[in-house]
Amino acid sequence: MIDTMTKLHLHLLSDSTGETLENIAKAALAQFDGVETVRHFWPMVRSETHMDRVITDIAQNPGLVVFTLVNPEHRARLETHCRTLNLPVVAALDPITTALSNLFGQKANARPGSQHILDDAYFARVDAIHFTIAHDDGIAPEDWEQADILLVGVSRTSKTPTSIYLANRGYKTANLPLVLESPPPPHLFTLKKPMVIGLMTSAERLIQIRRNRLLSLNQSPETKYVDHDVVAREIAFARRMFGDHGWPVIDMTRRSIEEAAAAIITLYNERSAA
Repeated sequence: MIDTMTKLHLHLLSDSTGETLENIAKAALAQFDGVETVRHFWPMVRSETHMDRVITDIAQNPGLVVFTLVNPEHRARLETHCRTLNLPVVAALDPITTALSNLFGQKANARPGSQHILDDAYFARVDAIHFTIAHDDGIAPEDWEQADILLVGVSRTSKTPTSIYLANRGYKTANLPLVLESPPPPHLFTLKKPMVIGLMTSAERLIQIRRNRLLSLNQSPETKYVDHDVVAREIAFARRMFGDHGWPVIDMTRRSIEEAAAAIITLYNERSAA
């Protein structure tokens, strides 16, 4: 048994970028409170020399070992080493790969990084990222008809980070800040292709975020930007616009960017399937 009373050494090994493995570990660790982890991240492990460094580090910092390695020699060496040290070792993708292999009646291809192949979907995602960066914060509204999704909301409702996350999932996303004193471009209300989605949050949460933003910029935290009455009017203005045009609304008050994006993708897919 590893002593985890103070901290856990978590070794993550991948023969690819390790992005999948990091997400799995992050999701699993989120289920536990008060756990301090020291992460040892080893991406692109594809040589014996690299494996030597990994194994030395595991011996010096015993802990949980989680891997996504397809090379059978590297897998066997790692598992043997962990058994010798009496350390837990987990092949993160084995259960689902085995299940798929049984369903398809074929053996999985042992190709490192095959999920990152430069196919049409990859280039579509790159294109979506370029589009999204070029259409942040209301820029180039003449191109909005090319977007898949257009996010609309008052300042600091997480429009930009949500847009970037959606772009990384392959959705061309533009966003527009709503300002009381400056009406949006008229053609916002005549768009056909993009799904327009309103982002909303509570006044209290919005004031907190805005005040922190002002402090980070060394500006006074007491301005109209964080005045409760002004913020309440902004939110009411946005809510009326969303309702008048029948746009779906995502409440960001207690949602992470990932959760909001998942809800948006669901709405988008439902519309596409209709």
